[in-house]
Amino acid sequence: MIKEVEGDILLSGAQVIAHGVAANDPMNQGLALSLHEQYPAMHKDYHHWCHVNSPKGGDAWMWGGAGGVRIVNLITQDGGLDRGSKPGKATTSNVNSSLRALKKIAGKEGFSSIALPRLATGVGGLDWAEVKPIIFNQLGDLDIDIYVYSTYQSGKKAAE
Repeated sequence: MIKEVEGDILLSGAQVIAHGVAANDPMNQGLALSLHEQYPAMHKDYHHWCHVNSPKGGDAWMWGGAGGVRIVNLITQDGGLDRGSKPGKATTSNVNSSLRALKKIAGKEGFSSIALPRLATGVGGLDWAEVKPIIFNQLGDLDIDIYVYSTYQSGKKAAE
């Protein structure tokens, strides 16, 4: 079940937070920056994974941290493959493919709930009117709680 909520995704009670990035993303803006600051090991491990696997747009990678924290990095943006190169903008094709990858991970890992921001609409540059239907199409048939943080409110716990 997908439920749109208002609040701060970092305060989510969901088992997993998924967000959009580019390969080798510096994670220095938006939600990625907040996650980088809160989980510096995730950022380091993500860069190692990118170096070893050379991911493409549409891929996804899950990180697990202390206390059962799980973050899924959805590669919604092109570019950023070479160290120091700037990530490009997101594409709806990458969003669609990365959500399909998230769905597979969710099934394999047995997730009970996932929190998502307005995926790829901030730094990624996409329009929410294009992205929202993709989220509902790809994740709408999952039999778990999906919380889409459609309105960000700093420091406010959403009614999940």
